[in-house]
Amino acid sequence: MINVVGIRFKSAGKIYYFDPGDIDLKMEDTVILETARGIECGQVVVEPKEVSEQEIVAPLKKIIRKATPVDLKQVEINKSKEEEAFKVCQEKIQEHGLPMKLVDVEYTFDANKVIFYFTADGRVDFRELVKDLAAIFRTRIELRQIGVRDEAKMLGGLGTCGRGLCCATFLGEFEPVSIRMAKEQNLSLNPTKISGICGRLMCCLKYESEAYECEKASYPPEGTIVNTPVGEGKVVSVNILKRNLTVEIKESRQNVEFGMNEIEIMKDRNADKKKKKPHSNPTENIEENLHEIETGESD
Repeated sequence: MINVVGIRFKSAGKIYYFDPGDIDLKMEDTVILETARGIECGQVVVEPKEVSEQEIVAPLKKIIRKATPVDLKQVEINKSKEEEAFKVCQEKIQEHGLPMKLVDVEYTFDANKVIFYFTADGRVDFRELVKDLAAIFRTRIELRQIGVRDEAKMLGGLGTCGRGLCCATFLGEFEPVSIRMAKEQNLSLNPTKISGICGRLMCCLKYESEAYECEKASYPPEGTIVNTPVGEGKVVSVNILKRNLTVEIKESRQNVEFGMNEIEIMKDRNADKKKKKPHSNPTENIEENLHEIETGESD
């Protein structure tokens, strides 16, 4: 077992493990530490604890010290520099006519590197831009292309629920979200209804997905032949929230809702039933339109 402390560099960023050494650290302490990018300033979000070697990425870097008033002052100076750097870079992008959108600028704590985050539809030749920026700031320059989900995480905003974006408030890492999750929860497949402001499927589709999967396991699948108080029929849909299912009665061709205690399963749907033709599925075109927004970027 190895003693580690969890550090976060942004309010809703990923948590990284570091070696606390002999420093007494508590929650929300601000610390100075060495990272792959250089000397950085971070905040303790997981107090020192022991974890197995499999949970860490070797080599484990050490915490240098707790942040002093001088260090905190340097952080504020860097923030003011970032605002100025953003304006300068924006002007240079327009000057070179580059098809890119500047999202954020970040200085490392020791100011040895300036990172410019941007989005673009494809590859961008920014070599001349880098030369200009290096001449102006006289330090190492890094231009990093990010995806639309990362852009939303950095900029923040309000979701359709009226609350702050999950990715910008508490989600440390993005998790894959698929259209299947929306279908399992009987949600509208309209892209405008289930997409976030980033244009991708909303992260919150995953929150209750596992609960729906477990609950649905206790219900017969769609297409199952059942016996009801009004005759034999076929299950056409299941409503987890109402705890009932809709059955199409064989004789009347009407859809009627029943509770699980009101039906008797006769047989499962025919596994050899011919597959429906593409044009017979009314949601297929919608699913094709959603194909591009099913893929999520990593943090």
